[in-house]
Amino acid sequence: MADSPVQSEGPGQSEGPVRPHGPVRDRGPDGESRLRSGWRTAGRLLLGAFLVFAGVSHLGWSREAFYAQVPPWLPLDRDFTVVASGLVEIALGLALLLLRRRRVALGWIVAAFFVAVFPGNISQFATGTDSFGLNSDQSRGIRLLFQPLLVVWALWSTGAWRAWRQSQSRR
Repeated sequence: MADSPVQSEGPGQSEGPVRPHGPVRDRGPDGESRLRSGWRTAGRLLLGAFLVFAGVSHLGWSREAFYAQVPPWLPLDRDFTVVASGLVEIALGLALLLLRRRRVALGWIVAAFFVAVFPGNISQFATGTDSFGLNSDQSRGIRLLFQPLLVVWALWSTGAWRAWRQSQSRR
């Protein structure tokens, strides 16, 4: 059709509809940029690997070192507590690595786990127990500051925090 008008392409028309943060092709199905989604995925996989490694160390070479984090008031055998928490860490780590579709729920579960084991870190600080190179109140105190970062890491890398914010904005 030689008589049909030729339309010139304006900015972004050849790339699909433009959204506030770039063209559609740069976004995943949930509207998040592919780059940001990639960082989250890498963070989730790294956290999963970290948990598997830490869990295996509970069962092997670091078992006695983990005794320092079992509060003396806990009415369970120290060895049982270390082994059980190691098995939980392995399970959570493998779940983060393998269960992509359950990542949001896993984010909340992993964050809750990090909160649940925090009293052990507080106990190590309060009792002044040396372990893992934490041989001063200052080093044990600094260690306490990292536990909230693990909670944030779990919620961010799984998209759990983002999903919660989106559900709140729909209300």
